[in-house]
Amino acid sequence: MIPAGGGGPGVWQHACMIQDDIQARGEALVAAARDKDAKAAHRHTDFFIFGRHIDEGIPYWERAVEAGDIWSHYTLARYRKIRGDRAAADALYRAVAEFDGGCAYGLGVLLREDGKTEEAVEWLRRGWEDGRYLDCKIELGKIMAAEGRCAEASAFLMDKVELGDIAVYRWSRLFDSFEEALDKAAAGLDIAEADEDGAAALSAVQELFELDKHFDDYPGLVPRADELYRRGAALSPKAGMYYAMFLTTHGDEDAWPRARDLLLRAHEAGVGQAAALLGNKCEQRGELAEAERAHLLAVEAGEKAPMWNLGMLCMRLGRYDEAEDWFGAFGEGDADAVQQLARIAVLREGGPRAADEPDYRLLPGLRERGEAGDVRAGYEYAAMLNDWRRKNARYLLPWMEPAARAGDPDAAYDVAVLCEALRRFPERDAWHRVAAENGDRHSCHHMGWLSDHHRDYQESERWYVRAAGLGSRLDSMIAGKLMVQREAYAEAEPYLRRAWEEGDDSDKFRTETAGYYGTALRHLGRAEEALDLLTLAAERWEDDVLPRYDPNDLDQRGRMIDPEEQLEAAEAAMDAEGL
Repeated sequence: MIPAGGGGPGVWQHACMIQDDIQARGEALVAAARDKDAKAAHRHTDFFIFGRHIDEGIPYWERAVEAGDIWSHYTLARYRKIRGDRAAADALYRAVAEFDGGCAYGLGVLLREDGKTEEAVEWLRRGWEDGRYLDCKIELGKIMAAEGRCAEASAFLMDKVELGDIAVYRWSRLFDSFEEALDKAAAGLDIAEADEDGAAALSAVQELFELDKHFDDYPGLVPRADELYRRGAALSPKAGMYYAMFLTTHGDEDAWPRARDLLLRAHEAGVGQAAALLGNKCEQRGELAEAERAHLLAVEAGEKAPMWNLGMLCMRLGRYDEAEDWFGAFGEGDADAVQQLARIAVLREGGPRAADEPDYRLLPGLRERGEAGDVRAGYEYAAMLNDWRRKNARYLLPWMEPAARAGDPDAAYDVAVLCEALRRFPERDAWHRVAAENGDRHSCHHMGWLSDHHRDYQESERWYVRAAGLGSRLDSMIAGKLMVQREAYAEAEPYLRRAWEEGDDSDKFRTETAGYYGTALRHLGRAEEALDLLTLAAERWEDDVLPRYDPNDLDQRGRMIDPEEQLEAAEAAMDAEGL
């Protein structure tokens, strides 16, 4: 991608030189592939990757693939996958995976992401046993651990470890920590059961908390943890409450009745928060009558927070008198309660609900229509119940997926967000692509981020431009920034101008916008206009911009402008012009 105008004949001459270099490197890559010179082909490929010329490299990689170059197979497969053509990536990896550990690894990961674990294991094992490709070994260990075979996974990773295999230690230690937590909980429960000691059972169950963030990635741990939680719940009502939380987060839909009963028993045994937790869980599932009963139980037990939940529930159901009573109980000194009372007054007068203010009276009808096959109604039912913490992601996903599969961009975006909450990252990215291709600007932003993460900056820029065109001022800034980084200053100027003029000092990216907008203006010969922008950026860059980026990401730092240097250049240009 050559700059289409960016600051005079010098820039154009530079662009022509880059184009000549691209052609020379590309032809050299193809020649190396034909000569079976793998090192030279690899070296010329690096020119395209590290020079950020993926678009220009693709035609040459295609020709090199025809000539049989393995590294070109791997590289082209990688970018086909990043850009959404998984079938092409599969074919490219598969063509040479038998001879190359890197392609065996790429194919194995692709197959695993697509749910074809058995075939993935076959290729990963080949890549390790035949090619000694360490990433294949690590991926095999992760699959074993995901199936609950953590001790086996750790032993496999540590078998015949060589000096250069340091990467396996991190994973082996992680899987050992899983076994240690499970064994410690089991040992504690053995003692608790022998002594019929509820407090000891609770303490043993709490050893499992550190595993909570790992269950989605390693679902094979869930059955063992479930058994331990069940044993703890038999001795301790509070442990039963924690078991219910585990079931609602990591169990299937059939686990809900057990979770509900555990919370009720915990409340009856005097466990604080159990009834309130039950109310929240029922509300997340649309079981509003049950939610109200549970919140009332919590209030009767002396808890104050569920009074707020009851006020919100009554307001969402249009029961304004009751809602006013609940919010009024907080007193005039509670600013949030006073705000809700003012909101109720507006609703009483027929005022519109806010976008994030659901009307729960619609839920029964939406659910009935959704169960009858109306995919949009099913999505709207789930969207109304969705909360920002995604605690009910497992319950909502089946309601939302049919609308997403039918091409609804709103549903596709929300499904992507739920998949992220459940750590299903390949599914997340696939649904974001669907939503983005159907015009969702948030998903366009995600695709820009994803491409940037994989160093495919040209594809990243295209997604950010698309998001900017859909109304995102942030993405207008990011698109302009990427254009400046490839020295396309004239292209960048309108994007950065919009981000600057439509923003204000409350914008988190205000300083960054000033820096890149000023840089673009300077290179376009508008140094006087750039001066104030670059002065602001130079003063605030260290505090406002640098902390948002990883200091160890040398590629990111290498692409970033230096506003102080840009300011000095602008001042020098003004001096030269006698301004």
